[in-house]
Amino acid sequence: MDALRLHPDTIEQVRQKVDIVDVVSTRVVLRPQGRGLVGLCPFHDDKKPSFHVSPQKQLYHCFSCGAGGDAIKFLMELGKNSFQEVVLDLAHRYQIPIKTLEPAQQEAYEKQLSRRQQLYEILAVAGHFYEYALGQKNNQMVRDYLIQKRQLTPETIKSFQLGYAPHGWQTIYSYLVEHKGFPAPLVEEAGLIVSRPNGGYYDRFRNRLMIPIRDVHGRIIGFGGRSLDGEEPKYLNSPETPLFRKNQVLFALDRAKEAISRQDQVLVVEGYFDAMALHQAGLTHTVAVLGTALHADQVRMVLRYTASKRVILNFDADPAGQKAVARVIEEVKDLAYRGEVALHVLYLPEGKDAADYLQQHSASDYQALVQAAPLWLDWQINQILLQRDSPRPDQFQAMLRELADLLRRIPNPALRLRYLSAAVNDLSQGNARLVLQLEAYLQRLLRPPADTPHRAPPPPPVTSTNLLEAAEAQLLRIYLHLPAWRQPVVDALEEWDLAFCNRHHRWLWQQIRDMEQRVAQTGGVPHTLDLIRGLQRFHQEAPEQMRQVQHLCQLDELTQLELRQPQRVIQSAVATIARVICEKNCKQLLALWQERSALLAQTQTDEQRQALLAELQRLQDAIQTEKNYLEHLDRQRCFHPSRSQPIPLDTPEAPDLWLPATGD
Repeated sequence: MDALRLHPDTIEQVRQKVDIVDVVSTRVVLRPQGRGLVGLCPFHDDKKPSFHVSPQKQLYHCFSCGAGGDAIKFLMELGKNSFQEVVLDLAHRYQIPIKTLEPAQQEAYEKQLSRRQQLYEILAVAGHFYEYALGQKNNQMVRDYLIQKRQLTPETIKSFQLGYAPHGWQTIYSYLVEHKGFPAPLVEEAGLIVSRPNGGYYDRFRNRLMIPIRDVHGRIIGFGGRSLDGEEPKYLNSPETPLFRKNQVLFALDRAKEAISRQDQVLVVEGYFDAMALHQAGLTHTVAVLGTALHADQVRMVLRYTASKRVILNFDADPAGQKAVARVIEEVKDLAYRGEVALHVLYLPEGKDAADYLQQHSASDYQALVQAAPLWLDWQINQILLQRDSPRPDQFQAMLRELADLLRRIPNPALRLRYLSAAVNDLSQGNARLVLQLEAYLQRLLRPPADTPHRAPPPPPVTSTNLLEAAEAQLLRIYLHLPAWRQPVVDALEEWDLAFCNRHHRWLWQQIRDMEQRVAQTGGVPHTLDLIRGLQRFHQEAPEQMRQVQHLCQLDELTQLELRQPQRVIQSAVATIARVICEKNCKQLLALWQERSALLAQTQTDEQRQALLAELQRLQDAIQTEKNYLEHLDRQRCFHPSRSQPIPLDTPEAPDLWLPATGD
């Protein structure tokens, strides 16, 4: 067919109906910021979110590479597609009638569109047929299986439109082709029948429980058939068709998407019955993979419905389930490392799957486990640390190398430090000296060998600057998000005589204190002030400063964990800040001692030498005092079991001062 000449009315309808957030969020993980949304730009190697989307203007713009436009331009640039291809795809997606300027083209396109509509109709009719077959008296055994063994209610069975494919080689063929008059090639294209090599057709699904698989709009696009007589495979899905792509579909997403938005998280389980059992229990923010694979495109598909990007995997705890989790992590690790998905891994007690667990426990019990599910990195580290009790030293060293390999891939220094700290704390059993030794050893392992070919850039080094910034950020997050802990933060800063060193943090702290002062002057209670809301005006008044501290106003999984232990985090953070300052003082004293030592070698008179020796002794005493204080601060920092910044810095050694006798 020649290139379509689209009618201007069709193009305008597409522009009016298409939502840019809906389009962009399928390819970019977006987070709210101000009146719009931000994410990593897909048109260049973006490290910090510079890609902005405006729902009000229906436009996007990248402040780094300059890319910008509307939803149509976005898809054209991203997929290198023509204007016409993008408009046709969007029109089909949003069910907008296609009008062309050429009558012959209009007729050809309507025939092409009619074919897809017929496939939808065939599958819908087949769904009703299977549902009707399940209700027949002679299929009571199948209904008993669902109600008694699977403990699904009649309401759930009806809601999911479960059905039954009867025995017989041509049951659905006879119904759809001979009775309903659908062309056999179309029924085969829908995935319901299979052609024989010598002619004729037979049913793909026979004596199977039939589970309709729907697209996000609720239309049946395929089926999952569960064997009832032991025939393999146990689960048989529809083949790939023009409507069904297994890697682009998640079971029950059509009915879960609104609940995902309300709950701001999504549960991903391994099987149809797990998903149905959870929906029946009221946990309707659940979807299921079709098999044991979850692909990055499927993750992006569900992330568009949740602002927190929280995805909880609840796969079986058997070896196959663990391998499946590992495959999922490998598939989405780039998204996870960039913080575009907060991936958690949930294993249920005694290795049960969700459906079995809910037969003996309440939905609230399950929900409590969901909320406590560890992050994927915690899960991977725990898998490595299972080897910690090995009596063989070589195995222990191999475990540490494996741990270092995992940590090295974490691009965020603070996040890497947090996991290194947690692992070391687990291995050290609270022994502060062992903590420091293990941390130093792992830090060495984190540096790749010099002879590694084509090695990736080493992770950013741990410095006093990023330690200081991370500790200050912890205090500010607690102050912003936990009103009850604001006064303890102020008390800790005053007790330790500390101030914020990072200039962006100082600016934020000044704005916070100014807001509180204004509230106090009007008779209000400063520590009950909604600081997050109060800071929103600075997006217009001081956009550059707010861009630098905006991340403190939003919580991810790591920072949420910190907020569960505010007292210990405050103690660890102020000790970290004090340590950085103390170490700086110690280095300055050492530099001064070295300067005076050099001067002593050049001094001739006894009076000047005695004065310099006395000053050197005072400096040595001061250095030793600072070193003792550093050890005390390390103990304070090691006290926090999930501290984020415990890595010891290089501290100067106190000089061994030789005091010559008077007159030498």
